[in-house]
Amino acid sequence: MTEESTLHTDVLARMRLDRRSALVTGAGQGIGRGFALALAQAGASVTVVDLDNSRAESVAHEIVAAGGKAIAVKADVTDEDAVQNAIDLTIAEFGELTIAVNNAGINRNAAAEDTTLDDWDLHQRINTRAVFRSCQLEAASMLQRGYGKIINTASMSTLLVPHPQKQIAYNVSKAGVVALTRTLAAEWADRGVRVNCISPGIVRTALIEESDELRPLVSRWLQDIPLGRLAEVSDIQAAVVYLAGGTSDYMTGHNLVIEGGQSLW
Repeated sequence: MTEESTLHTDVLARMRLDRRSALVTGAGQGIGRGFALALAQAGASVTVVDLDNSRAESVAHEIVAAGGKAIAVKADVTDEDAVQNAIDLTIAEFGELTIAVNNAGINRNAAAEDTTLDDWDLHQRINTRAVFRSCQLEAASMLQRGYGKIINTASMSTLLVPHPQKQIAYNVSKAGVVALTRTLAAEWADRGVRVNCISPGIVRTALIEESDELRPLVSRWLQDIPLGRLAEVSDIQAAVVYLAGGTSDYMTGHNLVIEGGQSLW
C-alpha cells in the first residue's frame, strides 16, 4: 500500500476487528471484562478466559446478548495445558487466533521486609512466567500464519513506585512483563507478530471498592494524579482495540501507559 492510498483509507474501518478472533485471560471481571467487551464491540469473536467459570460465562453471555460471538473457558493461566486448551477451543470455534490479550494477574500488598518467598514466587509465576508461556503458545499459530497481535497487561508501577501501599513483588513482576514484551516484539517483528503492552494506572474496580485495605487509600492516590481521579475501565478500553487492529500494525514493543499523568510527578 502506498502512502497516498494509506491516507485515503478509512481509519475507523481499519480499527474494526470483524472476522478476527481474540482470547482474553482474566476476562471475568474488571479490566479483563472491559477488554473482552471492547474487542467484541469492535467486531471480534472473543474467548473469555477466567479462573472463575461462572464469571467467564457471564461475560460471554453479555457479549452474545449484545449480538457478538463469544465462548467461555475456565483456565488457570499457570497451567499450560489449560492455556493450550483455550487456544485450541478458540481455533476450533472461530477458525484462528488473531488477537491474544494476557491480562490475568494478582497483586498482594506487603512491605519488602515482610514479603515471603512463597508470595514472591506466586507473583512471578502468575504475572510473568504465565504471561511468557502464554505468549509462546499463542504465537505458535500466529507465526505460522505470519500475522497476529499479542497484548500484555503491565502496570504504571513499571515507571514509578506506587505508594503508600507496599507491593515489591507485584512491581518487579510487572517490570518483567514490559521486558518480555519488548524482547518478543524484537524477535517476532519480521514474522508478522506484534507484541505490545498496556500499563494502566489505578483503575476503579470492585477490587478497590470492596477492599477495607485499599479503599481508604483513594484520597491519597488522588493527590498524585494530575487529572484528579482514578481511571475507569472505559478509559483504557480503546487502547486494546487500537493495539489489536490494523491501525497499530507499525507499532511493536511499546508500553502504552494510561495513568492520568501520575508518572509526571
